[in-house]
Amino acid sequence: MKLCWIDIRSAGGAKKAIIEEAVHQRANAIASANPADLKDLPPTVTKVLLALDKELPADLADVDVLILPHGRGDAAKLAKKYPKLEFGSYVEIVDAESLDRACEAARSRQWSVLDFADPTKIPLEIVLAAAAGAEGSIITTVADVEEAEIVFGVLEHGSDGVMLAPRTVGEATALVSAAAFEPGELELTELTVTATAHIGMGDRACVDTCTHFRKDEGILVGSHSKGMVLCVSETHPLPYMPTRPFRVNAGAIHSYTLSQGGRTNYLSELTSGSKVMAVDVKGQTRMVSVGRVKIESRPLISIDAVAPSGQEVNLIMQDDWHVRVLGPGGAVLNSTELKPGDKLLGYLPTEDRHVGYPINEFCLEK
Repeated sequence: MKLCWIDIRSAGGAKKAIIEEAVHQRANAIASANPADLKDLPPTVTKVLLALDKELPADLADVDVLILPHGRGDAAKLAKKYPKLEFGSYVEIVDAESLDRACEAARSRQWSVLDFADPTKIPLEIVLAAAAGAEGSIITTVADVEEAEIVFGVLEHGSDGVMLAPRTVGEATALVSAAAFEPGELELTELTVTATAHIGMGDRACVDTCTHFRKDEGILVGSHSKGMVLCVSETHPLPYMPTRPFRVNAGAIHSYTLSQGGRTNYLSELTSGSKVMAVDVKGQTRMVSVGRVKIESRPLISIDAVAPSGQEVNLIMQDDWHVRVLGPGGAVLNSTELKPGDKLLGYLPTEDRHVGYPINEFCLEK
C-alpha cells in the first residue's frame, strides 16, 4: 500500500473533522507546521512536523518525523539532539537546479517531501530514476485524489507515497482507498472442460486496452460471478491477420470481468477509460485502462468446465478458431477445438455480486 500523508496546515475550521477521518481511515501520517496539532494524535498515526520556517520549535516531544527545507540544519547535530526523531527534506521543484536538489535528497534522506510546481510528471520520473535503489522514501505533494492515482503509477512503481491537503471531509477516505489497491496475485485454478456447444448468433465484446499484453497474459471472463476463464490477448500470431497485442476477444456482452477494487463489470459496461484487471498464468495482476470496446454480432460458442472443487464455470465467446483461452503452463487453446477433458486456467471468486460489488448474500446463478 502506498503511504498517505494528510496535510492539515490549510484545513481551517474543518481541521478536527479531517484529523478524525484520517485517523479512522488509518492514514499513515498527519502533517502540520504546528506541534500542538500533533500532541494528542494516537500512536497509530505518524506525526510529521513540516518545519519549513527559519525557526525550529523548541519542543519536539510530540513529533515522529521532522521535515526541514533541503540543506537547512545540521542533520547529524539534530539527530544527536533528538535521537528518537526521523528526519527528511522538503524540496520545491521549480527549475533544473531545484530538480537536482530533489534528486540528491531522494538519494540521501530518510524522507523526501517533493512539491512539483508544474503539472508535468517528467521531473518526478527523473527523481524516481535517480533514486532507484535508495533506502529512503519519497512523498509527493498532490492537489487531489486524481493526481495521487497518477503519481502512484509514475514509472510503474510510482512515488512511495503522497501528501494531500484535504479541502473537505471525505478526501482522506478517497485517498486511502486509492492508495490501498496494488497489483497482487490471484490463485488460479485448473479447470476441466466438460462440454462445448455452438449456440448461434449473439453480441460479443473485444476489449481494446491501452497496454501491450504479454504472451502469457489476458483477462478473466465468465458468465457467472463465481467462475471465470483466462482469455488470452491477441498477442500470438494468427495466419490471416496481424496481431493485436492490446486486445482481448473476451466474450459475450453479459459476461463478467474483474476490475478495480475487487469489483466486477459486465463487458457491456466497459467504456473508454474503464479499468480492467490483466492476469498472467501465474496469477500476477495489474490494472490496465480500456481504450475502447468493440461490440459486434458474431456466432457464439458456450464452454462449460468444472473445477476440482466441483464448481461449474461457463464462458460464452465468439465461435471462431482464432479466439483463444489460456491453459496450464501458458498453453494457447483455440476455443473451437476445445473438447471434454481439456484443461483451462480459471479463477473462482468466493463472493456473490450486487451491482459489481462483492456481497455476502444468497445468489443462485445458472
